[in-house]
This record gives sequence, structure tokens and C-alpha cells, in this order.
Amino acid sequence: MGNRGTLKELMAPRMLGKAGYDVLMAVLAMQGSLWLRYVLANGEAHSVFYLWQASLLNGVIAALVFSAVGLQRGIWRYSSIEDVIQIFKAVTLSTGLFVLAMFFLTRLENVPRSVPLLQWPILVGLLAGSRLAYRMLRSGDFSAFFRRGESRARIPILLAGPSELADPFIREVQRLGPTGFEYRIVGLIDEDQSNWGHHVRGRRILGNFEALPAIVGDLAALGRPPHKVVITDPDMDGSDVRRLLEICDELGVGLARAPRLTDLQASDGSSPVDVRPIDLRDLLGRPQKVLDRTAMRNMITAKRVLITGAGGTIGAELTRQVAALEPGTLVVLDRSEFNLYQVNLEMEESFPHIERRAYLSDVRDRDEIMRVFRLERPDIVFHAAALKHVPLVEENPSEGILTNVGGTQHVADACLFHGVSAMVMISTDKAVKPSSIMGASKRIAELYCQAQGINQEITRFITVRFGNVLGSTGSVVPLFQRQLARGGPLTVTDKNVQRYFMTKREAVELVLQAATLTSEAGPVGAYEPAAKTVAPDGRIYVLDMGEPIRILDLAERVIQLAGLKPHEDIEIVFTGLRPGEKLNESLFLESERLLPTKIKGILLAMPRMIDLQHLVPTLERLLATAAARDNLALFDLLRQLVPTYSGQIQTQSAALDCTEPSITEGASPTLH
Repeated sequence: MGNRGTLKELMAPRMLGKAGYDVLMAVLAMQGSLWLRYVLANGEAHSVFYLWQASLLNGVIAALVFSAVGLQRGIWRYSSIEDVIQIFKAVTLSTGLFVLAMFFLTRLENVPRSVPLLQWPILVGLLAGSRLAYRMLRSGDFSAFFRRGESRARIPILLAGPSELADPFIREVQRLGPTGFEYRIVGLIDEDQSNWGHHVRGRRILGNFEALPAIVGDLAALGRPPHKVVITDPDMDGSDVRRLLEICDELGVGLARAPRLTDLQASDGSSPVDVRPIDLRDLLGRPQKVLDRTAMRNMITAKRVLITGAGGTIGAELTRQVAALEPGTLVVLDRSEFNLYQVNLEMEESFPHIERRAYLSDVRDRDEIMRVFRLERPDIVFHAAALKHVPLVEENPSEGILTNVGGTQHVADACLFHGVSAMVMISTDKAVKPSSIMGASKRIAELYCQAQGINQEITRFITVRFGNVLGSTGSVVPLFQRQLARGGPLTVTDKNVQRYFMTKREAVELVLQAATLTSEAGPVGAYEPAAKTVAPDGRIYVLDMGEPIRILDLAERVIQLAGLKPHEDIEIVFTGLRPGEKLNESLFLESERLLPTKIKGILLAMPRMIDLQHLVPTLERLLATAAARDNLALFDLLRQLVPTYSGQIQTQSAALDCTEPSITEGASPTLH
């Protein structure tokens, strides 16, 4: 039925091998009991072989009984006391049937009464002992073999994930006992077909994801309908989680994640440990990237690290991860009193041993930034301070320019003046072919860091470009959650709008990793190396964001995760694109070149650049215009610096230009 254990699966080589072994043990157990009876008692060595027919009959009966109770289904490396109990039952039944068969055939004339009594413990010992020995050889876990299962009075659940990850979870559940875990495991779901029909600690592997409707139906018919499907794989791919969510939503069954084993092991069993609901991070989840953590630690440990915008979503996560790498001094800077208080308090509680400073400063204040750098003398600077909310920056263009461009210039100049070894600037996919002030301002900030990077050898300038951070302040997910809490509707700008998403943990890990890279090699895919590549210290790294996600799909998932049906229980309405927004974002221009790095998930972009001597005069005019709040002149200067900018001011539109051509000398900077 479906994709589950069938007769064909029972005939699989692994199951046939285990069944054959158990039958052989039954034959040997009978011979051993006869040997004990005749040889040890009477010294009749040849009498053992007179009853070989009885031994064969015992093997046939054992084969039928063992197959009927599913003894061959257990996976030996996960054997437990549950399997021993099943062996007791199977051997008792087969021994009883053997005695009955011999009684009808021979009236037990040739079989001593003591032989079945001797055969029973011998066969139990052979079957259970071999399984225990195998488990010991594979895992060295002896104590787990003797743990009992949980009470049948608890809530029934199915476990979904690889069998090797279900085993330690079931073991911990058994360790906690009835008071520590309120669920009863009624079966397992595993995509590995070779495991179907087998058992893990007495729980049968029933099939794969696609068989879930049939599995739930069968369990319901047996009076054990599962209330939830619980994912045991902490790194399950987001596409698999989304597929499970769709299936469970159709079945009316909840979907949840198992607690991490560290959480279970920390429990003393005095209070129930619950599974946690699936959230959007799970739906987005991608396989964990292999990171060079040694290089990250060598870059940060014992160094003086300064983080601007430390109270924001990315800045706060940067602060956490940098603190975990044991810097010598951690300096956090933010202009929001509340955000700075929050992140500084977290550092005080979580990393009290790390020397730290907190500055309530604005990157737009050049003198203040110079003062902080003079006092702290940082070795590494992470520049995360920015205005990022597209519609608000559209309404306040001068503020966006003064913060995102002017603030970056002040931090970069301070890095150079005070001999900082590396500055890492956080950029955005909205800087590519920008349609918003925010995106254009971040592209200009990239240009300045690039130009400074190739103009000197004091400071390495590293720019890291990525898309939206899931659940960040001011992003779409918190908005959806607020709208859902009010009963809807959820608002989506356009049914076709797509965005790249990444979790803040993943994004910051890759930012830290990108900062450690010093050499690149080889083209990626169809991209060829640029004729003139970015110098090592003017690089722009692009994080692999996976596939873009439709915002409409995201809204539907938020509703489903709340146990409701999109478009039925909660309405979704379309409001139209806002100023500065576009349907799709890109992480690089078609004309840019991408090079691989030694870290999977990080690519090196090869955008065109502006020489510093040509960039600075126009940049100064841009900042002076922003300070004067002359928005009309501001847009003209933006288009000179970023020809791909397609934003609008009032009724004026800039022509969409998908390239960055050379700009005539004398009028504006020259692109290279």
C-alpha cells in the first residue's frame, strides 16, 4: 500500500539474511539442547544426530512464527529491550508449537521432555545476544539496549527523518519516561526505501513522505491516528519541510520539530519536554554550509572588533557570533538607545568575560566616528549601520543618502586614518540595478569601498552582498504575523513578486567567512574572468541565497503554520508595488563576472568600478545636496553615479538602463 513495507520488501536481501540467520539459530538451539541432554547426561554422542528431522521441523516452525511477528524487521544497530521482549514472545510461541507438532506426530516418544525447556533459553540467548553484540560493536551503547518504551496513554506521533536520527531521539524519550515526554511514537517515516518495513526500537518504519496519507489512514483504522508528524532531522532541507507541510495540511495533522538532543538530555524528566512548532526558518532551511571555522576564529580571537549598527538584526547577530569567537575587545556602536541597551545587556549576560564598550553614536557624525576610532583603535570593523526600509527611505531620500553613503564614507575614512586591518561592509541585493534610493545609496557605498580598496594597502575593504533576512525588523514576515494576529487580511504587493531570503544566522556566518578569504581562483559556470578584475582588497562577495521565494507563497505558509487555510480562513489581498520596489531582485548584474571561492555559498562578484579621484568630487556634491535637502538635484547626481538606477521623483522617471556605461569626462566619474 503506497510506498511502504510489502511482501516484496520482506523478500529484500537484508530481511532474508536476518530471517535466515534466526532460523539457523533455531536449528542450532535444538541441536544444542539435544547435545546437552544426551552427551552431558548419558555420554551418547551419536544420539544427537538421530533427531535431525525434529531440528528441521523446529526450524520450519520458527521461520513461520518469526516472520509472522516481524522479528526480521528490527534494525540490529538500534536494538533495545523492546526487541528482546519480542524475541521472548516469538521463541515461546515457536517452542510451544514445536511441542504440539511433535506430540501429534510422535507422541513425543523420541523427544525428551527436557529438550524444549533447554532449547528455549538457548535460542533466546542466541537471538538476543547476537543483536546486543552487534549494537555494541556499532555504537558502544550498552545501557540504551535495556530501556523500555513509553506509555500508550500519551499523544500519538509519527517521526519523520532518517532512521539513524530517529534512534537517539527515541532513546532519549525512553530515558525521560512518562513524566518527561508526553507523546507516544507510533511509527517512523523515512525516505530511504531500504529501511521500509524494519523497526527502530520497536517502532516500525512505515514508508516515505508520499505514503503519509495511506499511513495515517491505516493508523486511524487501528485506533491510533497520529496527532502530529515530528521532524527529527535538524538539518532537513527546506523543500522537504515544505512538502511535508503541504501533506500534513491536507490531512489535518500537525507538523512540528523534535527538541534538539541537547535540550532533551538537559531535562531531568520532572516536566514534559514538548516539540516545537515548525516556523518559517524551517521552511527556508538549506543544508549547513561547510565553513572554515578555524580561519574565522584566527581572524577574531584576541582582536579589537568594532561593529556599527550593532543593535539591528544583522548587527546584533554579528555581535553574538563575534563574541563567541573570543575577541580581545568588542566595541558596539548604534544610534538607537534601546537597541544598543538590548545588545549590550545580552553581551553582559552571555559573555561577561569579554571586554566591551558601547557607544551611542551616529555614523553620520564624522567627528564622533573619528573620536571612537581614536579611543578604541579597532583591528577589524563590521559596518552594518544603514537605513534599509525601502518605502521610508523613498519618502526621506536625503536621510538615506546621508546615512548609507555618508556614514559609510566616514567609517571607511576612519579605518584608513587609524590603520584598521579590515573593514567589512554589509550590502544588499537592492544595490543591483536599483529602483530605490536605498538600493542606489548602497551601490554608491559599495563603489566607495571598492575605490578605497584598490587605492591603498593599509586596509582591506570587503563588501558582502545578500538579500532579505527572514524575520528582520521591518521585513515582511513580522508584518504578516501582526496581520494574522488581527485576523487578516495579509497584504502582498503583487502575486508575482519574489525575494531572496536567508536566516540571520546563515547570513552572518557567511559574512564572517567572507572576511577571511584572501585568494580566489577559476570562473564559475558560464561566467568568464573579467578582463580587469577587482583587486584583492576591493572585492564584493555575493552570498548564495538559493532560489527566490514568492512573497505570496510566504504569506500562505504563515497562515498554514497557524493551523489555518489560506484564502479560506484568512484572506490575502494585493496592494500593488510601492515606490522603489520591483518584482524581482538580483544579486549581480548580467555584465558582472563571478568567480568561485574556496567556501561553497560565497561567490566573488566582478562589478565595474570608479576611480577614487573621479568618484570623490561627485560624492561630495551628492552629500552636500542631501544635506541641503535638494531632492531634485539629488536624483540627477544619483543617476550620474549609478546609471542603472531607475527610481522616480514625483512624476519624473529615470530611463531604465541595465548597463553601467562610461560617463563622459568632466561631467561625472569615469567607470572602469
